[in-house]
Amino acid sequence: MSYVHPDNEELFYDLNFILNNGEKAALVGINGAGKSTLLRILSGKIELTSGEILSSALPWYVPQHLGEFDTWSVAKALQADKKLKALYAILGGDTDARHFSQLDEDWDIENKVKRALEKWDLGNISENRPLGSLSGGQKTKAFLAAMELNSPQLILLDEPSNHLDSKTRKQLYTMILQSKSTMLIVSHDRTLLNLMNKTLELNEKGIEVFGGNFDFYQQKKMEKVNALRARLNEQSKALKASEKKATDMAGQRAQQEFKGRSAGLSHSIPRIIAGGLKNKAERSTARMINTHEEKIATLLQDIENTKAQIQEYEILKIDIRTPAFTPGQLLIDIADINFKYSDKFLWTNLRFQIKSGERVQIEGENGCGKTTLLRILTRELTPFEGDYNSAPFNYFYLDQHYSMIDPKLNVYEQIQSYNKHGLEEHDLKELLVSSQFDPATFDRKCAVLSGGEKMKLSLSCLLVSNQAPDLLILDEPTNNLDIKSLDVLTLAVKNYDGTLIVISHDDYFISEIGIDRRINLT
Repeated sequence: MSYVHPDNEELFYDLNFILNNGEKAALVGINGAGKSTLLRILSGKIELTSGEILSSALPWYVPQHLGEFDTWSVAKALQADKKLKALYAILGGDTDARHFSQLDEDWDIENKVKRALEKWDLGNISENRPLGSLSGGQKTKAFLAAMELNSPQLILLDEPSNHLDSKTRKQLYTMILQSKSTMLIVSHDRTLLNLMNKTLELNEKGIEVFGGNFDFYQQKKMEKVNALRARLNEQSKALKASEKKATDMAGQRAQQEFKGRSAGLSHSIPRIIAGGLKNKAERSTARMINTHEEKIATLLQDIENTKAQIQEYEILKIDIRTPAFTPGQLLIDIADINFKYSDKFLWTNLRFQIKSGERVQIEGENGCGKTTLLRILTRELTPFEGDYNSAPFNYFYLDQHYSMIDPKLNVYEQIQSYNKHGLEEHDLKELLVSSQFDPATFDRKCAVLSGGEKMKLSLSCLLVSNQAPDLLILDEPTNNLDIKSLDVLTLAVKNYDGTLIVISHDDYFISEIGIDRRINLT
């Protein structure tokens, strides 16, 4: 199958793959590869440009962004609205045959809906409530409840764990493991990806199939990198040998020309014969030199191609500078603080300390006030009660929307706005290139950047700001990242030596960056 955007940009061409009955497959690839579009095509939301899709079951599709369903009721999200309406009509005395046909003998539908909602902690939400009034996590849970209620045979999920807290993520994992449905899932959640038994990588060449989970896929990619490095080593040796051969031949040619001139001057051979021998030798040597120059040019191109392939698999390294604070110095002192929205208090006498160099995770279910606490720590909000004292520190705040990026600016203007170092234009552009921004993207508006591009641009801005942050604050920073960008962020945070405060439901990310202790908001 092939797909061309309405603006005539070709997204992919001649894709071929098979998903067998009962398989659970992960669809991975960099942001912009077309993963979400492919799911929408498979779900029937978008028409193919050419090709065909053969399926033995109707797809059950849950997109990444659920705002398009805000006008739906919870009952409609559960695909139970028509049955409930028919049931209530019949119970109200309406004996129209259409109601009985719609209900289809499902007299227990009301209790089924109630049980499904309760299982996903939505028991206090009416089935008539509009989805637009729910949080992102609650919307996702409504669609997960719908899956259990309807038991579809073919499931297409786009980043299903994005807005879920740790408890609900574990519930999602259990559901996936226990389900006998065929599944194709787009996600950056490593724990979820490792539940899959097949991995499909969507890239510019097409779809590459790996017969295992994400760890297996990573292992195969690493084997490719090692093979490419070995090839690069051999190519470099061949280039060095060819360059030496070309140098030797140039030296031999110079010696021959010198001998020819010497022989002509001494009249040891007739001048006409000497000239003929000289021309013949020059033509022969020139052919050999041209052959080697072509070989060197080919080797140089091969080396560049191999380096480019290695760069595709390698993790970009962005080093966040080490701050000046002495490890163990008291940075934050919270004593019995409270905060409330309307008449509801979020916490009761919350107290803790954070010392320089600590790596702390803020935990708690959705709605418990984790982000509010971060806004208090940065003094954007003031607690209603209690005391907050801190040493004077500077911080770098990275949230899931990368809010420090100005959507009205282009890529170059964005990094220039943080150029407290007074770097020259060529230095800034060199930094962007080293952060994997193609020069063609420098004029691109930040509003259209992917999550991974915004993350790399944010870290690049930090590098030119002449600021070594005393405190790095991360608020669900992995939600909008592809796998490769997540690796970049993980490595940068892992190597950071300052104080870290992080909110994240991504267990893999948390385990990789290393946490000293946790503050649980209950």
